[in-house]
Amino acid sequence: MQNFQWFMLVGGLMVARGLWGSTIARLPFTSATIYLAIGLALGPLFLNLFRFDPLREAPVLEVVAEVAVLISLFSAGIKMPVPFTWSRWLPAIRLAWLAMALSVLLISGFGVLVLGLPVGAAILLGAILAPTDPVLATDVQVRHAGDNDPLRFTLTCEAGLNDGSAFPFVMLGLGLLGLHELGEGGTTWLLVDVAWATAGGIAVGIACGATLAYLSAALRKRIAKHEVLDDLLGLGLIGVSYGIALSVHTYGFLAVFAAGVALRQTELRLIHARTNDEGLLEPEVDEAHTPAVVPTAPTVSGGALVFKEHLERLSELTLVLLLGGAASLALAEWRPWLLALFVFFIARPLSVLTSMIGAGIGGRATAITAWFGVRGIGSIYYLTYAINHGLPPSLGRELINATLAVIMLSILLHGASVTPLLNRYWR
Repeated sequence: MQNFQWFMLVGGLMVARGLWGSTIARLPFTSATIYLAIGLALGPLFLNLFRFDPLREAPVLEVVAEVAVLISLFSAGIKMPVPFTWSRWLPAIRLAWLAMALSVLLISGFGVLVLGLPVGAAILLGAILAPTDPVLATDVQVRHAGDNDPLRFTLTCEAGLNDGSAFPFVMLGLGLLGLHELGEGGTTWLLVDVAWATAGGIAVGIACGATLAYLSAALRKRIAKHEVLDDLLGLGLIGVSYGIALSVHTYGFLAVFAAGVALRQTELRLIHARTNDEGLLEPEVDEAHTPAVVPTAPTVSGGALVFKEHLERLSELTLVLLLGGAASLALAEWRPWLLALFVFFIARPLSVLTSMIGAGIGGRATAITAWFGVRGIGSIYYLTYAINHGLPPSLGRELINATLAVIMLSILLHGASVTPLLNRYWR
C-alpha cells in the first residue's frame, strides 16, 4: 500500500469511529476487533496488500509500542480515585505482583514442557505474555477521573502496575539466554533489576507528578489569568518522568504511571485544602470511596485526559492494523494457539484466583478479573525489546508467532465477552 492509501484507510477508520462511537459501543465486540479484521483482510493471509515483519521492523515497532503504552499508562494514572488507601489498592497490587509472578511461572512451565523452549526463552515468553494491557483494555478500565467502580479500578490499576512489574522477568529471561548480566547467583538481578529499578521508578514518578502539581497550582494561584497548557504539560510530564527513570536505570513504565497517580492525588488534595482555607466545608472522605467533591478549579490531570484518550485510540488503531499485516501462514501451526488457550483458560484464572484469596473483593468480581486479562500492545513492546537486545532470529520468530496468537485471541475473546459479561455483572 502506498502512503496516500494508508492516510485514506486510517483517516476513514478514525472518521467512522468518531461518527458511530456509541453504535460500536453497543456491538457484541470492540473496535479493536474491527481493526484486526481489516488488518487480516488486507494483510498477507488474504488480499496481501501489505505485510509487516515484526522481526525486521522491531526497532520502529518498539518505539511505537513504547509511546502507546506510555500514553495509556499516564491516562490510567490520572484516572485513579482519590485518596490513595491501601485497602483500595491492595487487590490490584496482589494482581500486579503475585498474579504476575504466578502467570510467568505457569507460562514458563508450558514453554519448557510443551513448546520445548530453553528455560531462559520460556521465562522471557512468560514475561512477554503475563502482563495485562493498558491500551486494548480500555473497555474494562476506569472511564473517568471520578469513576468509583471497584472492579474497573482493580483492572486499571493492575494494567498500570504490571507493565513495570513484568520487566524483572524480562531481564531474567534475557540473562539466562546470555543477553543480560545477572551477577553471581543472580545478586545483580535481585538488587538492581528487581529492588532498585522497581522502587526507584515509583519514587521518580511520584516526585515528578507531585512537583508538577505544586508548580501549576502555584502559578494559577499567583496569576489568576495565567494560561497553563494542560495537554502540553501532561505530555511533558510523561517525557520527563520516563527519561529521568531510564537515566537512573529504573523502570520508566512504573514511573509514568506513578507520575499520573501522584499528579492527580496532589492536585485534588491542594484543591480540597484551598477550599477548606477559604472557609467552605471540607467534604467527608470515606477511605473506601472517592471524595464526593468534583473539583471545579482547572487541573493539569483533568485538562490532559481527553487529549491522551484520543492518542490512545489512534495508537490502538494503528498497532492492531499492523498485527493483521504481521499474521502469516506460520500461525497455522497448532502450538501458538494451544499456548493462547492455556494463557486465558488456565494460567490467568489460576494465578488470579490464587493471588486474590482473602482479598475481599467478592467472588463475582474475582471471576470477572480472572477472565479479563487482556493482552496487547504491552506484549508487543516486551517482544520487540527482547529482539532488539540480541534475541536470536529463530527464537524471535517463535516468540513472535506465540505473541501474535495470544493477542489476536485476546482481542476476539475479550472483545466479544466484555459487553454482555460486564452488563450482567453491573445489573
